[in-house]
Amino acid sequence: MGDVLVKALDGISFEIEEGEFVAIVGPSGSGKSTLMNILGCLDIVTDGTYKLNQKMINEYDENDLAGIRNTSIGFVFQQFNLLPSFTALENVLIPLTYARVHRKEREQTAKALLTQVGLGDRMYHKPTELSGGQQQRVSIARALANNPEIILADEPTGALDSKTGQEVLSLLSQLNQQGKTIIIITHDMAIAQHARRIIRLKDGLVESDARYEDFDV
Repeated sequence: MGDVLVKALDGISFEIEEGEFVAIVGPSGSGKSTLMNILGCLDIVTDGTYKLNQKMINEYDENDLAGIRNTSIGFVFQQFNLLPSFTALENVLIPLTYARVHRKEREQTAKALLTQVGLGDRMYHKPTELSGGQQQRVSIARALANNPEIILADEPTGALDSKTGQEVLSLLSQLNQQGKTIIIITHDMAIAQHARRIIRLKDGLVESDARYEDFDV
């Protein structure tokens, strides 16, 4: 910023194992959004390294990163990011289309995923015809479309009431029990406590990193 060097992340180092349920927590300005973008292959580190499945991500070009985002990482956003003119089914079909899955197979997959998240009877409805919780379930189904190893959720309950938010977190927990690696980015410790591990950021540094068995419950 001008002549001032701002380190959004300052020499942090940690590993996330396959199948973990991790919450990355911190206040505004802590660096969690920058970290989310790096983990999601949206941004590249300016120094240091980031490995995903033993692949050195900072050596990949944009086309390679786009492929990784489409197949290895499923994104769930606070504001859902659904296309308003598309039905729930059509929204879930998008990543499958980009992955060039055969038409019949991608439709079967999308329908199965919407059924899995409890929307088998709402798949032909557009986002404006769905509740906030239902829209978030569509976004989770879309995130699962190409069977990614990782679900990266940015404040997934931020636009929901508390009851609906709990339902979405329960769904993410179920996906973790099925073997998915879940990473939630949040400022809310009440949300973070649904995870099995909490990494706290402050001023671009890891303030603490604790697993569930380390917590007082």
